[in-house]
Amino acid sequence: MDIQFHGANCLTINTKGVRLTIDDNLVDLGSKKITKAEDVVLYTSAHGEAPKDARLAIDQPGEYEVGGVAIYGIAARAHIDEEGKKTATMYKIIFDDMSVLVTGHIYPNLSDAQLEAIGTVDALFVPVGGNGYTMDGIGALKIVKEIEPKIVVPTHYQQDGLEFAVPQHSLEEAIKSLGMEAKETTDKLRLKSGILENSTQLIVLKK
Repeated sequence: MDIQFHGANCLTINTKGVRLTIDDNLVDLGSKKITKAEDVVLYTSAHGEAPKDARLAIDQPGEYEVGGVAIYGIAARAHIDEEGKKTATMYKIIFDDMSVLVTGHIYPNLSDAQLEAIGTVDALFVPVGGNGYTMDGIGALKIVKEIEPKIVVPTHYQQDGLEFAVPQHSLEEAIKSLGMEAKETTDKLRLKSGILENSTQLIVLKK
């Protein structure tokens, strides 16, 4: 399972038979879309029209399977939702015994039922930009402590070439709030069984 980060909350996950694209709203932020024909596209929150040539489009809770990849959509309270509402969807993605959780812009207060649905996670992708737009590093750290993943990858921080409606915290600010040091900065995260450490590691993915 190879994972690349494209800015904001946008990720691509490549397996031998499936490419998943998550939260590709880059055109709205002044950049270019990265979704390709036959991608499985996932959205953690409200979005524009899904590509007509997508292999599958998912934007709500449920259980899905495509090409040997298991996808579990878990309902969540969005960062801007009133208490009791759940308009966001987290995704747990499993392939070859490796698991990834993409939270999107959720409110950083998970219930016991949500934590049970999430279970064990190898890599957690969590926004850190703050300023009322999404979680900040402190909120992200709360999620990290509850889930205890082996790898944490920050997303949705201020980056050149992206025009956010609300200025986002820098990566340096976010990492300071997380209280973690980056173990590695890389272009691609490659997840394989048997290579992950037992303690939680912070990995920075370059756009």
